[in-house]
Amino acid sequence: MGLDFSILPKYMDVLLLGCLWTIGITVAAALLSFFVGIFFAVIALYAPWLIKQPFRLIEWVFMGTPLLLQLFLIYFGLVQIGIDLPAFVAGVIGLGLHFAVYNSELIQTAILAVDKGQMEAARTLGLSRGQALRKVVIPQAVRDVIPPIGNNMIALLKDSALVSVIGVSELTLSAQRMIGKTYRPFEFYLAAAALYYIINLSMEWVQRKIERRIAISR
Repeated sequence: MGLDFSILPKYMDVLLLGCLWTIGITVAAALLSFFVGIFFAVIALYAPWLIKQPFRLIEWVFMGTPLLLQLFLIYFGLVQIGIDLPAFVAGVIGLGLHFAVYNSELIQTAILAVDKGQMEAARTLGLSRGQALRKVVIPQAVRDVIPPIGNNMIALLKDSALVSVIGVSELTLSAQRMIGKTYRPFEFYLAAAALYYIINLSMEWVQRKIERRIAISR
């Protein structure tokens, strides 16, 4: 049959809408993974033993099982216990918690690398332990892990295609639907790949800007 890229402009609005859904779920899941990652890191390092254990179990589950299975459990499994989440919300929670566990490991290492004198100085100035963590230690730790967390966020973008299996009309599912109408898989998958690459380059550009700002502020 040959290739026919002239068919793409007719359906480009569908692909661009899918692109917006992909950006939306990536940004929402990235923010969730970042802040939950900080929370998990603080719990892992400073919480009492009894409080740590449930969070260690969560980390073990999310690190030891496939992301696809986690999405199935959140979207299809929770319904059986009365929690019916929209597909978009389930996708954000699944992606966010999955990457929060990995971000937590990075942030824990960064917190431990902060000079202990910083905490002691903050306590000497009258700050509580929680205030010292929030205002002194964690900001320094987060600044040091921006590059690897940025890499995790790019991986999150790529894994966001998995939410198509629970019905979120992101870029991959939008391309698949157009393929079902036109029977032109190569053209639409190639167009989707190009759009993913553009988003990826944009995220890398934002990451570099943030890293430069951090470097200047030091």
